[in-house]
This record gives sequence, C-alpha cells and structure tokens, in this order.
Amino acid sequence: MKRFGSATWNGDLREGKGSVSTESRALENYPYSFFTRYGEKPGTNPEELLGAAHAACFTMSFVRMLGMASFVPEQVNSKSDAAKIPDIDRGRFQSIASNAKAWCPASKLMNTEIGFEATLDAG
Repeated sequence: MKRFGSATWNGDLREGKGSVSTESRALENYPYSFFTRYGEKPGTNPEELLGAAHAACFTMSFVRMLGMASFVPEQVNSKSDAAKIPDIDRGRFQSIASNAKAWCPASKLMNTEIGFEATLDAG
C-alpha cells in the first residue's frame, strides 16, 4: 500500500508560507511556516509531523505484537512513557516494545538512507 503526503511553499524562507496535505485529506493545505517551526505561530512543522507519524506507526506495531503475544492493552499512549496493559511483566513488555520499534516502518525509515532524484520544470 502506498500513501503520499505533499507540501507546497510560496516565497522566501522567513516571510514565505507553506502548506502540507495527505492523500487521505486528514491534513489538507495545513499551514506551516518559518514561525511555526522556529516560533510560536499556529500551524505545524516537519519535526512535529515526523513525531506524529512515528508515534502512530510505533503504536500500531506495538499493539499488533502485543496481540500476537495474547495481550490486549487497555490503552497505549506513545507520547508519554506509560502504557497500561493488564497482566504483563516488565521484561515481556520491554521485549515486545523493542520488537515493535524494530518492525515499525517509520522507525526503519528514520534509520535508512533516502534515495533522491530532482527534476526542474523550466517551463
């Protein structure tokens, strides 16, 4: 399954503005700018989007692996350092969490070299 995200930017770095969108339209022309990245203006930034993507990916991978080990979490919150899972011991929890990180596509992406090809539309 392939999904995509896109970004548009207009203007210079400091005064310009951009927007990001996802194929699902969960984000559609959502604003980002120099000041949403380095200041306090409303909007998002690349680091926040990567963090959210990694948290969502890891959480799903972790819940999948808990299920494979016959555990059903009441709640998993990947922003905090806590997860509430009945009847699991600390060692088993750490083992499953480590495997979830190893198999999470976003974790793998952040540990890999990214290919690159650029094309200029001189139109």
